Amino acid sequence: MTALNRVPSLMARAGTASALTIAAVGGSLVVPGAASEAAAATHATKALKIAASKRGAPYAWGATGPNRFDCSGLTLYSFKKAGKKLPRTAAQQYNKTRHISAKSRKAGDLVFFHSGRGVYHVGIYAGKGKIWHAPKTGDVVRLQKIWTSNVWYGRVK
Repeated sequence: MTALNRVPSLMARAGTASALTIAAVGGSLVVPGAASEAAAATHATKALKIAASKRGAPYAWGATGPNRFDCSGLTLYSFKKAGKKLPRTAAQQYNKTRHISAKSRKAGDLVFFHSGRGVYHVGIYAGKGKIWHAPKTGDVVRLQKIWTSNVWYGRVK
């Protein structure tokens, strides 16, 4: 019997806790969802870096890059370059993300600003309470502290 063939019988005899030891010693263990979470984190990290690279690009309503952006245009552009597709508007983007708590937020998650039930602005969370975003006409893409508690968070799937 080869070592590979012995792993299932060893796991059956040893129990689940030892299965983790077997995996750590040289076997492999598949954890459902772990690969997709890792891929999402990689896309989010890339999107965050892309948004940061656009620092100083002018705001233009309806613009999706590469030289001018509105808020959702910046998030759309950044995630597209990172290999993920998002819809056009902030509200549509909110509806396409996995909604998460403020406690669960990570760099690269989207931050949605809302008034009541309506989403009106989006940025990419940079950590330490800050976002990269394209604020408004006359302004430029920049890093800014989140200025309100009226935000929701979403993770791009």
